[in-house]
Amino acid sequence: MKKIVLASGSARRIELLKQWGVKFEVCPSGTDETTTLKKPSSIVKNLALKKALEVAQNPRFSKALIIAADTIVVLNGRIVGKPANKRESKKIIEELNGSRHKVYTGVALVDCATKKQKAFYDIAIVKMRTLSAPELAKLFGKHLDKAGSYAAQDKGDNFVESIRGDYYAVVGLPYKSLKKEIKKFGISLKSLKN
Repeated sequence: MKKIVLASGSARRIELLKQWGVKFEVCPSGTDETTTLKKPSSIVKNLALKKALEVAQNPRFSKALIIAADTIVVLNGRIVGKPANKRESKKIIEELNGSRHKVYTGVALVDCATKKQKAFYDIAIVKMRTLSAPELAKLFGKHLDKAGSYAAQDKGDNFVESIRGDYYAVVGLPYKSLKKEIKKFGISLKSLKN
């Protein structure tokens, strides 16, 4: 069985792969995430591939399959990244309140042995509830490590009303696309148990 390496320290991506029955090692990429690209789908694919290729250079992984991902939120055509601090988080949360926006997640697979690589992306449309000022205030600064400063999987937030598309793309690793593409590398994901 080929060794699988996740080029991310993201707790949610780690949890998803575990949930899907994947045995893997974690080696976060230190890639610079600045880009001159403008198109959201190109940005997430490019950054995911940069992360995967960086980790693929590690001699320990010469026979491994590297998985990397990148997620961005797009609101009214504008990219909303991770907030730098609580003040930015407040601004983002207030802008997303009651909105409908898109979440793009790019994934890259790199087979270190064959040099085969594939980058793809998934989009989901997220509808947010309209929360009151006190409800919003509870979210300020809560998810500084996430694009859009919210977590769809955090049931306690009650911010996400509905998701059209792959729920897992919003969490950070699109299951259906990953399952299809990883199969081309000779690996199969276990079926979800829910």
